Amino acid sequence: MSHSTQEQHAGSAIALGYTSLDEEIVLDHLPVSGNIPTWLEGSLLRNGPAKFEVGEQRYRHWFDGFSMLHRFTFQQGQVAYANRFLRSDSYVESMRKQRLTGSAFGTTDPCKAIFRKTQSALINANVSVDQMVGEFVAMTEAPVPVRFDPHTLDTLGVVEYDDRLTGHHGCAHPHHDGTRQVLSFMTEFGPQSEFKVFAIGNQAPPQRRLVGSYAVDIYSYIHSFSISEHYIIIAEYPYQMKPLDLLQSGKPFIENFHWYPEHGTRFVVMDKQDGHVVRTFQAESFFSFHHINAFERDGDIFVDLAAYPDATIIRGLYLDQLRGELHAIELPHPSEFRRYHLPLSSEATTAGYERITNMSIELPTINYRRYNAHDYGVAYGISTDKQNPAVIANQLVRVDIRNRSALTWAEENCYPGEPVFVEAPNAQAEDDGVVLSVVLDGQKCNSFLLVLHAQTFQEIGRAEVPHHIPFGFHGLFFPGIE
Repeated sequence: MSHSTQEQHAGSAIALGYTSLDEEIVLDHLPVSGNIPTWLEGSLLRNGPAKFEVGEQRYRHWFDGFSMLHRFTFQQGQVAYANRFLRSDSYVESMRKQRLTGSAFGTTDPCKAIFRKTQSALINANVSVDQMVGEFVAMTEAPVPVRFDPHTLDTLGVVEYDDRLTGHHGCAHPHHDGTRQVLSFMTEFGPQSEFKVFAIGNQAPPQRRLVGSYAVDIYSYIHSFSISEHYIIIAEYPYQMKPLDLLQSGKPFIENFHWYPEHGTRFVVMDKQDGHVVRTFQAESFFSFHHINAFERDGDIFVDLAAYPDATIIRGLYLDQLRGELHAIELPHPSEFRRYHLPLSSEATTAGYERITNMSIELPTINYRRYNAHDYGVAYGISTDKQNPAVIANQLVRVDIRNRSALTWAEENCYPGEPVFVEAPNAQAEDDGVVLSVVLDGQKCNSFLLVLHAQTFQEIGRAEVPHHIPFGFHGLFFPGIE
């Protein structure tokens, strides 16, 4: 196959990853090759956009596609599969009217809808899944999760909080801090906007308790954050907008943001217990979607992120770019595995960084249950082969942080999604277990679930799905869901 033919084939395969999947199915058994460990019992639940057009209209940005939930269930070495659209009010209304309804991240709906008192009709929770107060939820950056049944994937309605806490833009990546509470944040826009960190206890009905807050005059786009043993760490990037501009511009939400490199990036360190801002640190300008982990050592804080030099990645994720529909495609910079040092034990006010590996990393994950907020040794993610920069992610990477080394998994014309670590019973090491990833097979035009040995990063087995699964975002493994 010639180089140009390979590029064309790769381009069509990548475009398939951003093509709608309309079929909903339930399969008791997927064809399995290799060996699925018999100790692997439970379900991998995943979320992501899977429908990008309704009638004659179509979404412009990858982040806007209608949410689809996927369930891979493991039992006695076999794998079952089901998928189902999240029946948000936005999805149901769009299907009924055969046109796009509600607000969106990067499509041409005015974002005045953000300021409505009730946002339930707007929630297309297509980013992540989680479990809180005994319920399974799908989440996006709207501050109201959507409940679903993990067995049937039926939509059960939005979470009704029993409190008076308010906000307009939230977080799809809450943290579980080991005390049976969930930590998250949201911003309330107004003449004096306010960034709020809150905790959700384990009692029903769910209640949000304000941990701490601070005023913001110009708002940074923030997708995730970190926690350490004693602190909450927020990184404010210079991708910013004035909140009241949202009411006047008539632009989609994200197109109100602009890059101000002269502002630099600010780290805000908040005390977990009483919510006061302990310190702020200034760093050179960079952008990030995903924190990897944070921990404390000798009185200082270390924050690991998948970092970009600027925010061009957001422009690179419009669907016409991703599908290769443009003559000139602007390739975003690859993300770097950076470790920022916040010198809390000194009087210094600046934060520097070091690169942990020369491999790019995105959609990063760790052994979260045991090592989140603590010093750790292994991280996993998707990565881009430097020899093939046109591809967003064509390999998985396992980073040994202490040895500064990396292992990769790759297969020709295959494009993996977020790796999820599952710990083995009676694990003796941080990486004793398996890694799960949904992979698009560009040759066969379908997807498969890949199972890797988490230490050697060698394939153990795979289970094939009869159709393609559009590139998704995040998922978690939950034991006991059959």
